[in-house]
Amino acid sequence: MFRDLVERHFGNVSITAADVRDVFLGDKQFAGTVKLSPVDNAAAQQIFLQTVLKMDAAKYSTAWTKKSFRDGLNPPPTEGSDAEAVAYVKRTPGACSYVSLAATAGVVVISKY
Repeated sequence: MFRDLVERHFGNVSITAADVRDVFLGDKQFAGTVKLSPVDNAAAQQIFLQTVLKMDAAKYSTAWTKKSFRDGLNPPPTEGSDAEAVAYVKRTPGACSYVSLAATAGVVVISKY
């Protein structure tokens, strides 16, 4: 089950639970001067899409296909597990993801579901 939204703070930059939908749909790309870098987590994606974005995988894919053609944006990369998603967040400024287990040290929990 999907549990935590996590991010790595970069300077004074952080996102709120209210920003998450916009970040993962490409509508919010910056927090101040820092480029946001969302990453999907294959292990928790289905429940994240249903719980947070209120859509299924097909609708999410379609939204990103349209955004790619219309705005030239690429969808978030996908990591295969909680550990990989957390590692991405830890090494990437402005990164955020979601995990199904309790978050580890070195990341900030934005919201729990």
